[in-house]
Amino acid sequence: MTATTPNVRGARDELVDLCRRGVDWRVDPARVLSDPSDARPAAVLVLFGELEGTRSLATAHDLDVLLQRRAGGLGSHAGQIAFPGGRLEPSDRGPREAALREAVEETGLDPAGVDILGTLPPLPVPVSNHLVTPVPAWWTRPSQVAAVDHAETVDVFRVSVTDLVDPKNRASVEHTRWGRTIRTPAFVVGDVLVWGFTGIVLARMFDALGWAVPYDERRTVPAR
Repeated sequence: MTATTPNVRGARDELVDLCRRGVDWRVDPARVLSDPSDARPAAVLVLFGELEGTRSLATAHDLDVLLQRRAGGLGSHAGQIAFPGGRLEPSDRGPREAALREAVEETGLDPAGVDILGTLPPLPVPVSNHLVTPVPAWWTRPSQVAAVDHAETVDVFRVSVTDLVDPKNRASVEHTRWGRTIRTPAFVVGDVLVWGFTGIVLARMFDALGWAVPYDERRTVPAR
């Protein structure tokens, strides 16, 4: 009898596979753009790193994700938690380059230590008329990060995936836009509230990856 080698897959492989097959964002009708051709293209870097002390094939619980808090004086999404990212510039060859460039400009990370894994389908952000492409990446060699331009970003930090998927840290945010109530996934880790675009991306990714843990979806927290 011939022995077979088990198909051991780590979190990195799962993320690569997710980029290949894509994600159904399950967009609320209120988030649909009236004219997608008029939306401004943007990209964000969804950067996963291994927690200190990880010795073997990394799983979801060995990871954290890089986030930042936007400045309170910005015209849109002020004070919210977000991924590093921004609009595509004419010099960018596509979303991958734009997401990494913006992350370097905003957090000071060393791009040589970042491995881009692919892209996910763009997600509309009607309030600022953007069509944003999430770009999952793997931090092969983590570097020091900090808020570079405090007019845009006031804090940069890493949050563990274990904390994000913990049922006690899951909730929803309800807010009103254009006369209707919108409900989006949220994560509450300490004093950090992740909701809106960033909450949707993380929640749908965790669902598609099989990393999510059942939680009380009736729980709501106020937006801030």
